[in-house]
Amino acid sequence: MENGKWTSKNIPDLTGKVIVVTGGNSGLGFESVKVFAQKGAEVILASRSMENGEKAKSEIGETKGKIVVMQLDLSSFESIKKFADDFKGKYTKIDVLLNNAGIMMTPYFTTKDGLEAQNGINHLGHFALTGQLFDLIRNTQNSRIVNVSSLAHKQGKMNFDNLLFENGKDYSPTKSYGRSKLSNLLFTYELQRRMETAGVDTLAISAHPGVSDTNLARYLEKKFLFKILKVLLNAFFQSAEMGALPQIRACVDVGVKGGEFYGPGGFREMKGYPVKVESNEASHNLADAKKLWELSEKITGVTFLSDF
Repeated sequence: MENGKWTSKNIPDLTGKVIVVTGGNSGLGFESVKVFAQKGAEVILASRSMENGEKAKSEIGETKGKIVVMQLDLSSFESIKKFADDFKGKYTKIDVLLNNAGIMMTPYFTTKDGLEAQNGINHLGHFALTGQLFDLIRNTQNSRIVNVSSLAHKQGKMNFDNLLFENGKDYSPTKSYGRSKLSNLLFTYELQRRMETAGVDTLAISAHPGVSDTNLARYLEKKFLFKILKVLLNAFFQSAEMGALPQIRACVDVGVKGGEFYGPGGFREMKGYPVKVESNEASHNLADAKKLWELSEKITGVTFLSDF
């Protein structure tokens, strides 16, 4: 590493690798797709909109590797299954599944399956996708599953009596988002434990981007207070290119271990080059992780690594 800083220069050649990136058409996902393809990987850019996916591919342009756009709507279990079936019809391995897509601080609405959207997309959609691709992943040597969390996990609280804010009960955009990002970590750590118990050598890793300038906060941008705060906080924002480095490192750095968490190394992990960081105590709650796994299987109808 140059001056102890992990950068895109540290990414190894990725020729022959197959990498799936959800939400690859914008923000952190777009930056990740671009870097992976430039390093020689075949990257599946999974996007809810094929038009936006193709536009992103066109913006990236020619690369050493290859970019394949596939339609994936994480708010629909039917779409997730179709994506997994289509993928398995074309590919025989997955080196990295980067569960990057997400929504943030939205008003209350539900997915196509009637689930509160932030938790339905950010956690349950990715849980279902991971489960339906898991056999392909586990049979790929040195494969990885990377879940993108957030600093907001520290504000998250699990409530298994009302996990999905039924009919908007007790809902707030920040409360829901924090829970979804805490769920990303609980899922990652439980996945790693279950794979180790089952003798699966795949790594489960998580990452967060710090405070990055992406379109994820588009639901807040019309609010007058947010516009003022963004001006004041600009010094703490970093580019999407920098914000993507922790998840990119989690995907490809040979020194990464299962169950680790990567984020920016600067002040309060808001910006800076990617380093190993620590998540809060709640994210390591074994009982919550097991309960979340069991509920996720029940809600999604997708079961894997269930005997532990």
